[in-house]
Amino acid sequence: MKTILIAEDEPDIQELLSAYLRDAGYQTAAAGDGAAALALFQSRPFDLVLLDIMLPKIDGFGVCEAIRRQSQVPVLMLTALDGEEWQLRGFRLDIDDYVTKPFSMAVLLEKIRVILRRRAGTEEESCLYYRDLILKTESREALLNGRSLDLTAREFDLLAAFLASPGRVFTREMLLAKLWGYDFYGDERIVDSHIKNLRRKLERDYIETVRGVGYRAAKETP
Repeated sequence: MKTILIAEDEPDIQELLSAYLRDAGYQTAAAGDGAAALALFQSRPFDLVLLDIMLPKIDGFGVCEAIRRQSQVPVLMLTALDGEEWQLRGFRLDIDDYVTKPFSMAVLLEKIRVILRRRAGTEEESCLYYRDLILKTESREALLNGRSLDLTAREFDLLAAFLASPGRVFTREMLLAKLWGYDFYGDERIVDSHIKNLRRKLERDYIETVRGVGYRAAKETP
């Protein structure tokens, strides 16, 4: 069952959305301000986010920016702000759709269905599996035992590189060229720092150090 996060500060609209979505077969979780929405988003995986713009504490644009730093989960903005500049700002944050209030619940449900169907179609062939890790490369979500990991973009890219080629040893120079670019002139030890943070978040040493060479994810035995 798909789970949808509703970030909406008007209790009546929040309750209406929750009721209709549950009746349509979705699980829901709701937050009345931006900070609470982000806390909920980081606590468990969601399949879609319904996001108001005029939220207390952190507005919808700020919430969307924070989400996009760690995930490509579908985001549908649902707001009373109907000006072109607001819509453009939303789409520049890579939202999936923009719906203005008042809205048709039937149309909203159909938009959600289409977004989720498209996302499911792209993710079928875009997952990396390693032990109890799943990386969804399209949505850029990392799951450990079903729990969403809060990875930075660079940490996700590092983990994806290792999981795409288990057993392959990557030198620091290879990782810098692959992820930072050939024109990177900083300290190559930045790779070590990112690996250290990644290991801490994984809570286990899935990334092995090959002494004097580099790093790898151990090839799984049949």
